Amino acid sequence: MNLESLAAELRGFVGITRKKAIGGLVQHFPVDSDLIIASFGEDAAVIDDGDEVMLLAADGIWSRLLEADAEWAGYCAVLVNVHDIAAMGGWPVAMVDVFSVESPDLAEDVLRGLKKGIEKFKVPIIGGHFHPDTPYSALDVAILGKAKKGAVILSSTAVPGDSIVVGVDLDGMVHPSFQINWDTTSFKNRETLLRQLGSMRELGERGLVTAGKDISNPGMLGTLGMLLESSRAGAVVDLDLLPKPDDMDMLNWQKMYPGMGFVVTAPPDKADEVASVFRDRGLASAVIGHVTKERRLEIASGEERAVLFDFEREVITGIR
Repeated sequence: MNLESLAAELRGFVGITRKKAIGGLVQHFPVDSDLIIASFGEDAAVIDDGDEVMLLAADGIWSRLLEADAEWAGYCAVLVNVHDIAAMGGWPVAMVDVFSVESPDLAEDVLRGLKKGIEKFKVPIIGGHFHPDTPYSALDVAILGKAKKGAVILSSTAVPGDSIVVGVDLDGMVHPSFQINWDTTSFKNRETLLRQLGSMRELGERGLVTAGKDISNPGMLGTLGMLLESSRAGAVVDLDLLPKPDDMDMLNWQKMYPGMGFVVTAPPDKADEVASVFRDRGLASAVIGHVTKERRLEIASGEERAVLFDFEREVITGIR
């Protein structure tokens, strides 16, 4: 597949296109508080709390995932929330959930998955709300975390000239129930996973990165696109440098939620050190490109180039 075709496929990927409605919603929620350091467009809101900050995030589980595998959906509800806190350079404290269900059997499956996630990542659910008799099923989880004030990693602060570094776990498999999930966590022990998650906290506390996000449903390039959109910048990425499972083609890999992965930007003289932190914590890592002032994300392979996103003309989330 040539790069133009790859770019077109990814622009139409549902993991990316379903983000476009966000920008229109955000305008209804003006933020007017001196305590709020960062809000929309970040993986978690950042709230001033003295020498530390509180991190607050929430994720709703996609109905397609809930229908495909309710137990996996429950587990992923914990997984994605823990990642939102880790991506900010923080550590999770506790979660609450809102659970609506039309079937007792589905409820049991979801609760079993939630319990597995709680035990795996050692983050408790301490409250929430339960609808036992709705004509639909839905699962939403919110999480509270903390971070050192000077160590928070935002996604809106990438600078032209920065290097782009990814850290991702390639030791996994396509989940049998949901083909766009690369499962790297369900079979690993807690110590391994917490060490991987802690890579972002180390990067933040050592001041090695300028911006970062966890790789989520839009995939590696889609997540980078959201970071660039928030930072009002662009980038050139060399696809030949991207860490990738040997037996997966690039298009399918770019549509994967990888389970454990981050994309960050860093000053060029710190990029190799950032990659070393990821590798030391069990993630494959590489410097894959650089941030530009031109507001478009370009992908390259050999002599071929294509524009994946032109932020002067299109949006991913529409958050400004």
